[in-house]
Amino acid sequence: MVANESVRIRTEINGRLLKLNFNEGQEVQKDQLLVALDDGEQRAQLAAINAELRTEKQRFLRSKELYEQKFISKEALDLQAGTVDRLAAGVQEADARLQKTVVTAPFSGVIGLRKVSLGAYLQAGDDIALLEDISSVKVDFRVPEVYLAKVRPGQSISVVVDAFPNTVFEGKVYAIEAGMDSETRTALVRAKLGNKAGKLRSGMFARVSLVMAQKKNALSVPEKALWPQGTENFVYKVIDGKVELTKVELGQRTPGYVEILKGLSLGDLVVTEGQMKIRDGAPVTVLGGAQ
Repeated sequence: MVANESVRIRTEINGRLLKLNFNEGQEVQKDQLLVALDDGEQRAQLAAINAELRTEKQRFLRSKELYEQKFISKEALDLQAGTVDRLAAGVQEADARLQKTVVTAPFSGVIGLRKVSLGAYLQAGDDIALLEDISSVKVDFRVPEVYLAKVRPGQSISVVVDAFPNTVFEGKVYAIEAGMDSETRTALVRAKLGNKAGKLRSGMFARVSLVMAQKKNALSVPEKALWPQGTENFVYKVIDGKVELTKVELGQRTPGYVEILKGLSLGDLVVTEGQMKIRDGAPVTVLGGAQ
């Protein structure tokens, strides 16, 4: 199970950490300031280049007047224009370095435990904290090749996790890996689950049940009601106080139950225990609720 979005908060440049604008475990909003480094050097560089740019712009204006009066060549004017363009690009570069002294949240989410302290000197790429959007979570699971044709985006899944064993979380399949694993002959499927309550966390192990098809009014009986004989399957059906050995045709199986395609009708009573003690036509008494 993984968060909808997850990123390690890091700086792109070296610098001393001056500000941590979050508390561990806090919800933060997109574009919120998280970290600020000492930016004195970057501000000084930007100011110096801006000052030089202003000077060269004035020189360009004077050079333009001299060119119009034919006192200097076009080449000299172009050289001065190039100097202005080069310094303008330098201003943009210095401003970009200044912007990298602060780190903002790329999306809204919950920030984890911090790895640094105020005053620490950070190298570019040092971990600061983990930010995750867990308003929804993604679940990756594998489906065998033989069932892949029955899997499609929009299908429902049910998920159970060890932390909440009595709660079933519902989600939807939204993506299927383009290729298959050549060793396991399975395809990776990804589903998304809503998580407004914040119970689900990335890294949790999930047990996934995928609904590949639904059949309305399907008739099923407990598996223990089956009485196999050779390659055929039978059940003992109760009719007027006696049992009748009835051949049935089976469909899909679910844990503990099996679908009956032919041989039984809705409302029929069947024997689920003690088949070894009865025979076709034997009288029986139904006790308690129907099975």
